[in-house]
Amino acid sequence: MLGATIKVKGDISGEENLLIEGQVEGSVSLSSHELTIGKTGKLNANLTAKTIRIDGEVDGDITGKEKVVVTSTSQIKGNIVTPKMTLEEGARFKGTIDIDPAHANSSASPQPSASAATSSKSAANSSNTGSNSSSSGSGSSNS
Repeated sequence: MLGATIKVKGDISGEENLLIEGQVEGSVSLSSHELTIGKTGKLNANLTAKTIRIDGEVDGDITGKEKVVVTSTSQIKGNIVTPKMTLEEGARFKGTIDIDPAHANSSASPQPSASAATSSKSAANSSNTGSNSSSSGSGSSNS
């Protein structure tokens, strides 16, 4: 446990569960354990853990390998990647949530799928066919 009066600048890693009530600037990595940010916890850090529960403030990206719980007392600025998510009413959150087990359990950045690339090319080709049909409501024309 890091108590409410503890301030850490740097990277924290470990092989046990951790409760942070103090301040951390850097990163926290507990890949196979639980991380809890208490109500008095204030972090300017990227977080990675098996399970993450946030009751305090986090400014940084959050990766939960199994689950992330964002409680009603939390304030978050950052992106969340996890396969399971709980977002309680009253929580303050600004960022994106990616609920995708493949992204949460890999360190590689996400790549577009081949089918998405094919769909984009197909859509681009169909818009350039030069057909004489018209559509309403698009607000643009190819004159």
